[in-house]
Amino acid sequence: MRTNQELEWKTLETKYLIKRKWLTAKVEKVELPDGRVHDEYYTLEYPAWTNVIAITKDGEMILERQWRHGLKVVSTEIPAGVVEEGEEPMEAAKRELREETGFGGGQWTEFMVSSPNPGAMNNRCYTYLAEGVERVSGTHLDATEDMDVFLCSKAKVLEMLVAGKFCQALMLAPLWKYFATNK
Repeated sequence: MRTNQELEWKTLETKYLIKRKWLTAKVEKVELPDGRVHDEYYTLEYPAWTNVIAITKDGEMILERQWRHGLKVVSTEIPAGVVEEGEEPMEAAKRELREETGFGGGQWTEFMVSSPNPGAMNNRCYTYLAEGVERVSGTHLDATEDMDVFLCSKAKVLEMLVAGKFCQALMLAPLWKYFATNK
């Protein structure tokens, strides 16, 4: 088996196609370890993302429903958001939970770190487990956010998972892990 270094590609050229706060796309000329060259390898750069599996003091999970314009569907999700520049992922998770749902406090642990799509994207998604949270404020939604927040029993969330009611892969993975490891 080859080492990680032996599998690494060499970047020969980089050209940015678009650089915006929420979308940065670039094309690179890359050389594979065997010498083959690809003139156009496209990648997207995003900030880190964060998710929260939030469980209230009463043992209910906090969920959200909101419009997702990319798929043009209403999506059921766990609280999530972007890690702002200079912000630690756990602090971003706490901020997002408070802003989107009005819940906070509790005991927080890093639950898992995943990569949205390592072949084409450069960021990671940090998921935290927040247990024993309670309402601490009202919501403070961003200009593009419009969501319904609701509480659901763990049994109902698992039923929804099995029935395919969640579509966001970066939320499916930690939810399945939660139910697989918390019996």
